[in-house]
Amino acid sequence: MRNSCIIVAGGNGSRMGGEIPKQFLLVNGIPVLMHTIQNFYDFDNSLQLILVLPENELSNWNSLCQNHDFKIPHQLIAGGNTRFQSVKNGLSLAQDCDLIAVHDGVRPLVSKETLTRCFNCAVKKGAAIPVLPANESVREGSMSESVPVDRSRYFMVQTPQVFKASVIKAGYQQEWISEFTDDASVVEHSGVPVHLVMGNRENIKITFPEDLQIAALFL
Repeated sequence: MRNSCIIVAGGNGSRMGGEIPKQFLLVNGIPVLMHTIQNFYDFDNSLQLILVLPENELSNWNSLCQNHDFKIPHQLIAGGNTRFQSVKNGLSLAQDCDLIAVHDGVRPLVSKETLTRCFNCAVKKGAAIPVLPANESVREGSMSESVPVDRSRYFMVQTPQVFKASVIKAGYQQEWISEFTDDASVVEHSGVPVHLVMGNRENIKITFPEDLQIAALFL
């Protein structure tokens, strides 16, 4: 079985308070994105790794790879103006594969157990995403008016989201709509049910400065 993983890294440094894109920030001396790629390579070194970056960051990434002597094989492609278009660009390189995973480049801490659950479920059911149960009280509404809701009915969604290749490629033939918040929502809109598997708490999405410190501790 040949599987592919599209790693999407189109973020910037705005919420980090700096100009360096967050996927290039250093954790324990290594760019976040290299930790992420290493994680997937360690899980399965036969994976076709496809990295999607903003076009204006491609040369910067190549320089970083040289500076850090980073040699894990991967294919590089420019993203689009939206995450939807970036994933679609990545899919163009995923040929002759059985499963395709899509992962946030700034999630370097997904566990091997979570990856195994995602891929195994996708083999059986066609579409699998890792989630965590909400562990705090949840309210619905606005800051001025809200009501409590049953948190046992809500889940926090992570990546990688893993699909049979035919399923995700068919989904991305649709026109983009604002309801497409992730790959699961794209696939569901095409009529394919998505199945949930347990994620792992360490699988944070690095967004704010304190997340870098948390990631460094876990790594």
